[in-house]
Formats: sequence, C-alpha cells, structure tokens
Amino acid sequence: MEMIKHGIIILLFNIFGLHFTQARDVDLLTKNYTIDDVQQYLATGNGWVAYPDYSDRTGWKQLTAPFYDQLLKEGDKYLDYTWQVVKATDYLEYERSGSRVIMEKPLNENIKALMGLVIAELAEGKGRYLDQIINGSWYVTEISTWSLSAHLPAFQSSKRTLPQQGTHVFDLMAGDLGALMSWIYYFLQPEFDKVNPAISERIKLNVQERVIEPYLSRNDMWWQALDIDEGQLVNNWNPWCNFNVLTALLLVEDDIGKKLQGVYKTMTSVDQFINYVKADGACEEGPSYWGHAAGKLYDYLKLLSYATNNKVSIFEHPIVKNMGEYISQSYIGGDRWVVNFADASAKGGGDPLLIFRYGEDVHSTEMMQFAKYLTEQRSSFKMIEGRDAFRTLENFLCYPTFQKQQAQLPQNTYKWYPETEFLYLKDKNTFFAVKGGYNNESHNHNDIGSFILYKEGKPLFIDAGVGTYTKKTFSSERYDIWTMQSAYHNLPQINGHDQRFGASYKSKDVSFDSKKGVFKLDIAGAYPAEAQVNKWLRSYELKNGRLLIQDDFNLQQTNTTNIVHFMVAEKPVISKGRISLGNGEHTLTFDVNEFEASIDAIEQDDPRLSNVWGDYLYRINLKAKQPKLKAKYTFTVQ
Repeated sequence: MEMIKHGIIILLFNIFGLHFTQARDVDLLTKNYTIDDVQQYLATGNGWVAYPDYSDRTGWKQLTAPFYDQLLKEGDKYLDYTWQVVKATDYLEYERSGSRVIMEKPLNENIKALMGLVIAELAEGKGRYLDQIINGSWYVTEISTWSLSAHLPAFQSSKRTLPQQGTHVFDLMAGDLGALMSWIYYFLQPEFDKVNPAISERIKLNVQERVIEPYLSRNDMWWQALDIDEGQLVNNWNPWCNFNVLTALLLVEDDIGKKLQGVYKTMTSVDQFINYVKADGACEEGPSYWGHAAGKLYDYLKLLSYATNNKVSIFEHPIVKNMGEYISQSYIGGDRWVVNFADASAKGGGDPLLIFRYGEDVHSTEMMQFAKYLTEQRSSFKMIEGRDAFRTLENFLCYPTFQKQQAQLPQNTYKWYPETEFLYLKDKNTFFAVKGGYNNESHNHNDIGSFILYKEGKPLFIDAGVGTYTKKTFSSERYDIWTMQSAYHNLPQINGHDQRFGASYKSKDVSFDSKKGVFKLDIAGAYPAEAQVNKWLRSYELKNGRLLIQDDFNLQQTNTTNIVHFMVAEKPVISKGRISLGNGEHTLTFDVNEFEASIDAIEQDDPRLSNVWGDYLYRINLKAKQPKLKAKYTFTVQ
C-alpha cells in the first residue's frame, strides 16, 4: 500500500471500504489441505474437465440439445461482425468526463460476440464460426491492455488511464478475458493448429503474460489480500480474480511446479475472503454483488474440486452455505424486488442456474427451490453467461437436473444476521428489512439504521440504490452523490447533520427480539461530533402488518431542529397528522403538534435508477417544530 499514492488510497477506501475489526482466522482451505495434499490430488492433465472435447460431437449434441437452435442463432448474429476498436480517447474519457461506458461498451460488445461464436462452434462443430473466432481471439491478443480504464490508475505507476507500456494490470476484466481465452485455447487449439499454430501459441503467451505471470510474481495487488495493510476489506474482487487465474493455471500452464505453486497461492488468497465474511454469511455489498462475491467463491471452489477429483472441497462448512442462502433470503418478490442495501439495484434475484448449482453442492433445498421459482417468474433466462465460459458450460451440465426441481420461496418468517446486523421480517404480506453495521462497508452508503418496507410485493419505503457508475462514484467525492447520503435514506438529520462515512461511524447496542418482532439500535455513533448527540435509540416493531417506528434521543445541546426523512416510491399526499402512501392504500402517521411535513420530488434522470423507479422518487421531510434536548418521536405505518 505504501507505493499507492494518497489519491488512490482514497479511491480504494471509497470503492471498497476498510474494515478495522479483527477478521476471523479460519483459513478453511489451507488449514485443511497442505500443498503436499494438493500436489497429490491435483490432476496432471485435463482429464478433470467435465465437458466433452470439441471432437466429441455426440457429447456436445447431448449437452446442448435443449437449446441448440438458440445457441446457433446467437452465433449466427456475429458471422459478419466487425470487431470494434477501443480508441485511446476512449480510455482518456474516464479522466476527462468520468465516463466508464465509452471505453467499456465496445470492448464488452466484442467479447459478447466472441463468446457467442465460441459456444455456437462448440455446439455445432462444423467450423462455420472458426474464422470469426480466430479474428476475435487475434483482436483480444492485440489490444494494449485487458484492463478497464477505471481500474488502470490504481495499478499503474503513471496513475493515468491510458495503458502503460510494459505493465499488465490484472483487474476483473483482465481476469475474465484470461479465463475465456484459456477455455478457447483448451477446446480449439487442435482446430487452430490446422489453420496456423501461431494462433494458439499467441493465445497461450498472452494468457501467461497478462494473467499468470503478474499473479505469480506479485503479492501486492490489494485484492490478493496477501501483502496489504492489516484490516483492509477483502471483497468480491478476491474470489472473482482468483477464480480466473485458477482457470488459466489449470488450462494453460504446462509447468507442473508453477501450476502447483499457483493453485496453492490462490487457496491462500481465497482464504482471506472467507475469513473476512462474517459467519452469518450476509453479503454487505448487496444482492447485486452476490453473484460476484459468494457466487464467484462457489465457482472457484467448484473448479478447485473438479481439478482435485473432489478431494479439495469445503462445501460442507456452514459459512459457505450461509453465504449461498443470503441470495434466496434477500428476495422480496413481486416484480423481482430484492433487499438492496449498499450499491445494489432494488430489482434482481440472481442467476437461477448458478443458485441451483450452489444449492446442490451445499445441500440447500431452499436455494434449489428458489432458483426454480426465479425461472417461473421470467419469460426466459440466459444460457450464455456474458463472458463467463465456465458458468455457461456449467449451465448446460446442470440443466436436466434443474428441470426436475420444485419451485418455492423461502418459508421462514424472519432472517437475522447478527454479525452483519441485517434483519428481514415477513408478516401479513409485508416484507421489512433494516440494517445496523458501520459506514465503511463494501460499496458503502451512509445508512446505519435505515429500513425498507414492501407491501404485497410492492415498494413503499425504499432504498433508492445506486446510479450509473462514474469516476465520482469511486472517489473522495462519493458522498456528494445523493444516493449515498443518509439524508436520502429513511433516517433522521440530527442538529443539522447527516451521517458520516468512515469505520468509526457505527451502530451500537443492536438487538432483535424474534418473539416480539422488535429491532433496536443506537445510531448516535453514525453522526459526527458536531451533531451533539448522546443517544439516538431507534426501534422498529412489526406486528400484524403494522410498523411502529420510535426515535428516543438525548442531545448535548440543540443547534437546530431535527428532520426525519423517509424515502417512498410513489407520490405521497399530506393531510393532518398523516401521509397517504401507495395510492392511498397505506398511511404514515405522526404527531402533527411535533412535526411540519413537506415532500420533495426527486427527478430520476439516471437510466439505472429510472428503469427501476420511473421518473420520480419522493422524500418525506418531517421537520420538528421545536428543538429539544430529549424527546421520543413515534411514527406508524399501516
């Protein structure tokens, strides 16, 4: 970290946060398996691969039969595809305007085309797509970097967004491309060699230079969690990147010793991610990141299990199952609504086949049934997973078993995550979620004590989520963005001050009484000293579909009146002592002698938000009529 400049440190703080509590030292992989064990179990060839060879046409016909026409139709779209150039100015645009999309869009479209062509060729096996696959593979090996413009400054000595000569940055995209090119090399090397051996030689060399060598030669990439400041967060980058390098090592690396050392190094690194995640398994990054965090951990563990004949496996450990079931527990229902704390969209649900496979391996009937439920709520779902060849191949493999699964949502009435301090309650067609925690979680919003409430599968009190990512999102200016601020969550402004970002801003005295349906916490610690707050005890009680919210506070002094904010999805209407919500179906009541009510209409001009919420969101402001040192506020939703 010493070599990273102050600005980059700030960027990483804001993107990924830092957690200063002591991580659990469990090391599930390396304490259960020594490097000698791995040497004994690790396959020496590619016999571990669970899918047919390219030449096995019977095998591919059976594997892809249910969606054969769909796969060829996708591949046919790219037979005349023109490979796009990602220009130098596209990289520079991140510095100039903060836009990531200008650089990422053409690159993503090229990779999508390459994936479609490869899967179609594997399915059909007639060589119709080979020339375009060669063109796409050649394109990938010719571009200056496999990294994204938004990530280059954090890893290059130049701190700039143009690819730096002689530097191979290993980020999420570089890893994904390395894994994809490794699978292309594995399946199609014999066919490429019939055309010209230089094609497969070039692919192999690029995977080694851009992915394997940087990983093996460095311990200081923050996501490895091998040689970084104590207490730094270890988030989805860790299993995601380790999965990709494991793929490359297994499919491309010929040096047995180097492969063994590399595989064990990934185990050491992934242990740090598992150690960091709390035992309750909640994903503090939110459901939108589950597929990249717990989901990528699952991919990594599955690949490692394959390559060691199922001898190196930790699927039986409770934390792995807990991490998996977070995704099914966080599903609300209705129009794919989910609990969207942190940088998560309010709509999602996850990848059904990934969830199903994860459930199979950790013996979670809940996950498997939830996965089938998701498909029954959708008109279709993808078999080709973006640029992820492994997940696509695994989709083909598990589909017949998946089809036999029964569909059902989780049936528990509450889910309490005591370490992460998330609570989900279900009562009479009501779904309530609330969080404690601290204001330095991964993809943090200043939202300690905030809640969401859905009625009959429809949003009532909401978390807006996050807008389109720009340079500002992951910088020292992150909390200038309204969606990150506590003033745009269901929280009070105390003495004129909102919550602050930082590891020291946290909840205390958090409790949940499952019999009474009562959640309590003191949110005073989330506010700066200037707020002059000794105690702000917020409690929630859900009973018979009614939510009771109480704020019991004690201030050192009063500088200005408090304002209690509520974010709602539909336009509210104020009347005396009550606010009509959800087209008049529900009400928020308050003491009219205590508060003056007003409404802010917040226009949604960001497509990432407007596609979820429509043109407007609304903020209710209940401003106290008098400043008080001590008081108790009561609000009721029914």
